[in-house]
Amino acid sequence: MRALASELGLEARSFGLDQPEETAGHIQGCGLVLNCAGPFSATAEPMMKACLAARAHYLDITGEIAVFELAQSLDDKARSAGVVLCPGVGFDVIPTDCVAASLKAALPDATHLALGFDSRSGFSPGTAKTSVEGLAQGGKVRRDGKIVTVPLAYRVRRIDFGDGEKDAMTIPWGDVSTAYHSTGIANIEVFIPGSPRMISGAKKANYVRPVLGVKWVQRLIKARIAKTVKGPDEQARASMPTFVWGEARNARGETRTARIRTANGYSLTITGSLAVIEHLLAARPAGGVYTPSKLVGPDLVSRLPESGPLSLTEA
Repeated sequence: MRALASELGLEARSFGLDQPEETAGHIQGCGLVLNCAGPFSATAEPMMKACLAARAHYLDITGEIAVFELAQSLDDKARSAGVVLCPGVGFDVIPTDCVAASLKAALPDATHLALGFDSRSGFSPGTAKTSVEGLAQGGKVRRDGKIVTVPLAYRVRRIDFGDGEKDAMTIPWGDVSTAYHSTGIANIEVFIPGSPRMISGAKKANYVRPVLGVKWVQRLIKARIAKTVKGPDEQARASMPTFVWGEARNARGETRTARIRTANGYSLTITGSLAVIEHLLAARPAGGVYTPSKLVGPDLVSRLPESGPLSLTEA
């Protein structure tokens, strides 16, 4: 960290998050914090509370449903403090959130929303560790406005994300929280493509979920991830676009479908978070909790490098 700060001509500060009052002191005078330290189940809450105390805007790159819901619970405090809380300003969840908002505009009376993405770049170590925590908690969907727990790979369907039809399964992705707050649509599911073996494995994991939640088992799996999971290098990332898809349906059965091709998740997280920071510092919005599309606008993803135009079709 200090080497990077020196390279950029910036100051480096090291401090823990176990005492929010002390943490607030360390960020006093900062206008904004971008939290990139996952799993965010451990870092988001103390940093959000420290930012509220220090009156610094808070952004992060989480995809964790619990973190998004935590932020929503702090909306009144954020408004009072004049602080913007906007988790999820990376690949989680800029592209899917913008697709959700675009579909809502195209079909205002939508009652059901499905979102998803087809990514070749794989998980970073941090995202892989977060996924291990999620396995123990089961799948998540939004049903009639409420987030409910369902089995892993709860629903399987064929989807063309933009690169041909594939089998896909539901996952407990952050949009189960954020897309509702962006659109008000009461029923939401999120999908990723999966091979028959992957989908079968996810379904079998339902039988061992209680074991996956045991702390020592979590530590063992995360230690293994730290040793074995490596993100792709810059050259590999350049050849790994992501295809993002969404589908909205109303009570009459009318549907709208959206697709967009973007940069890989790693690159989009960099350009997306920086674009949100630039907008936030320039626009100076009122304090409160935002999703990316609510803070910057549904066209945010279309304006990022390597993003193609967002296409909307009517079924």
